Amino acid sequence: MEPLDRSTIWPYREGEPGDFYYQRYAHPTGVAAERALGELEGGEALLFPSGSGAITALVLGLLEPGQTIALAGGGYYGTALLFEELARWGIRHEEFDQTGPPPDGVDLVWLEAPSNPFLTMPDFEAAARHPARVVVDSTAATPVYLRPLEHDADFVLHSATKYLGGHSDVLLGAVVCGAAEDAERLGAFRGRTGIVAAPDPCWLLLRSLKTLRVRMERITATAQELAERLRGHPAVSEVRYPGFSGLLSFDVDDPHKVETSLGRIENATSLGGIESVLESRARWEGDRVPPGLLRLSVGLEDADELWADLEQAL
Repeated sequence: MEPLDRSTIWPYREGEPGDFYYQRYAHPTGVAAERALGELEGGEALLFPSGSGAITALVLGLLEPGQTIALAGGGYYGTALLFEELARWGIRHEEFDQTGPPPDGVDLVWLEAPSNPFLTMPDFEAAARHPARVVVDSTAATPVYLRPLEHDADFVLHSATKYLGGHSDVLLGAVVCGAAEDAERLGAFRGRTGIVAAPDPCWLLLRSLKTLRVRMERITATAQELAERLRGHPAVSEVRYPGFSGLLSFDVDDPHKVETSLGRIENATSLGGIESVLESRARWEGDRVPPGLLRLSVGLEDADELWADLEQAL
């Protein structure tokens, strides 16, 4: 493992700052983690203290007051809530169906691949034809299953708290830039605003990236099996699963009863950890989701063990 360096300052060399001089601008552990993630995505990565922090930095670092974001509908509800907060700074947004072309007259296209919790995939070709620049939130896919820069996206966003961190012990966000000048601009904005990731979570991310592929392959194999079994269960009216990664959602008549009947699967929020978690999303998202929608994040447990727990709860 890379050493964990918690220093906030480094001495000048012969009266001049070196590569590291003050943690708010860069630190060795963060740079090592950014390099590792950048290699996986094929771009230049920048880390932030959370996924929401990464979104905030990217939007405020790119856009001007009066500009508009086209946001993929049915995606992570927190992104829309954050954009509503940024409306006070003159940033507007409108939702659209990402399975088709983005609307005209917008300044930034924001996709989510797959969307959370509806698990739709974007029309990358239609987005690439749009004159606005394109951001892809690839949190659920990870670079194991999708490298958005290869689909002509300009930026990749991750809540690294999820699959990249993978152990429910890291709070981090990431933006991967396809162009060096964008990374330089965003890095300068991060340093000035102080939206910087600390060394400890960066070190934990370095740990987690070493096992990312094997974790995602195991999680995907289990999720594929569970999605197939859920589709055949009489208590389940709809199953949404894109065919890869560990995130799926399904609808039942009484989500609270299922939540409180689980034994092996934790009833908790978030996703992407090595332990499986399930929750009703209407608790947080209200009527923007069906009332019976349950979101399941599949972990590394045995598939039959997870199914036995789901089956008895259903």
